[in-house]
Amino acid sequence: MANKVSNFSDLIQRVTASCLLHPLASGRHEPDELSDNGAGDESEDEYYKTEEEEEEEADRENVRVCEGAKEEVRNERVMEMETLMGEVFEAVSAMKRAYVSLQGAHCPWDPDKMTVADVAVVAELRRLAVLRERFRRSFGRERGGGGGGGGRRVGSTAATLREVVLPYEAALEDLKKEVKAKEVEVDNLKEKLKTATDLNGSNGRKGRSHQSKRKVSSSQPQVPAPDLFEATVSQVKEASKSFTALLLSLMRSAHWDIGAAVRSIEAAIANTTTVTIDSSAAGTNHAKYALESYVNRKIFQGFDHETFYMDGSLSSLIDPDQYRRNCFTQYRDMKAMDPIELLGILPTCDFGKFCSKKYLSIVHPKMEESLFGDLEQRRQVLAGNHPRSQFYGEFLGLAKAVWLLHLLAFSLDPPPSHFEASKGAEFHPQYMESVVRFSGGRLTVGQMVGFPVSPGFKLANGSVIKARVYLVPRS
Repeated sequence: MANKVSNFSDLIQRVTASCLLHPLASGRHEPDELSDNGAGDESEDEYYKTEEEEEEEADRENVRVCEGAKEEVRNERVMEMETLMGEVFEAVSAMKRAYVSLQGAHCPWDPDKMTVADVAVVAELRRLAVLRERFRRSFGRERGGGGGGGGRRVGSTAATLREVVLPYEAALEDLKKEVKAKEVEVDNLKEKLKTATDLNGSNGRKGRSHQSKRKVSSSQPQVPAPDLFEATVSQVKEASKSFTALLLSLMRSAHWDIGAAVRSIEAAIANTTTVTIDSSAAGTNHAKYALESYVNRKIFQGFDHETFYMDGSLSSLIDPDQYRRNCFTQYRDMKAMDPIELLGILPTCDFGKFCSKKYLSIVHPKMEESLFGDLEQRRQVLAGNHPRSQFYGEFLGLAKAVWLLHLLAFSLDPPPSHFEASKGAEFHPQYMESVVRFSGGRLTVGQMVGFPVSPGFKLANGSVIKARVYLVPRS
């Protein structure tokens, strides 16, 4: 009887638990549970197991969806970063090209090209600044998350961009300072030129007291004196020697056949008398004087014309007095100027055209290529520019001296007449000067002109500046 009571109590507890857990299905399953205790337990376990599996499967599906979304976002961010970096590298390359153009505009000095290149460099710097801001907006928020790894990579990339941009910004500031300095220099030169021109014009237009005129004339002569012309001829001679020495040195460095070059120069000199020169017996200076003769013949060609026949100007015939005053004013203004700086400001002025014409006449393309290995200087001259090389600078020294002598010649009334000794001519001491110094200071009998070295001049007052000649024994 006790066992029955115990089984009945157990049955009531099981039915109560089943009803509490499954209220909707309790009535339908109650007979089965009453008939078989073990079957009820098994159905309940299977139900709970299926519920847990469904929840786990749903969790796994959510995880897969989240991981897929994260991967897609990550791929999009990577593509966006690659696109941005491509634009950065493109902007840096463009700025490098603009900076090279800016450097090229400095040598030779070209203000227009410099302005264009400066605008291009500034535009590329602004473009890089825009890309930097875009990078900060798009990827800056990643710096604080991700355990610090992504933030470190982003910070490293931004630092790299700053390192790329900063040198260009510093170079741009230096170039701006240099441009300002050049502008100040140009303004000073213009002011000096204007002051000199105004001074000359006021002296010609306005009457002044005798004391004022005397002060002006003592400080700045208004009419060139013959001795000033002679002094300028001496400067031409020194400049000619210096340029010829440099040219001969370059020819020897390039392993030229100096003897053949001298024979070619001598053959080009027009003459009516056959003169044979033994280079070995003439001495070591023979090649130097022959080369100087070639240079002077080229650079003095057209000296008797007011523009060296560069154009058909007739100013000296239309208003001779005014033209003479203008020539002397130009001489005074240009005398103290550095030809390189002058041509850097006004590369296509009359003096610049003269330099270009004479350089192309003296330095043959094959000669330049042999001496320097390329034709870069010739290309710059043909383009209307003036190279800043040692060789061209030495040439400008000679060109300036000849140009000043030409201005002085046309400042005098009448202009000096220039003459040149002929090859094979008799030596006349009153008109000629030998470049070769003989022992004892006296010429030996029977000397004649082997070739002219530089021209001579006869002034209106009767004074003569002797032509320089190379003498050889008469054969």
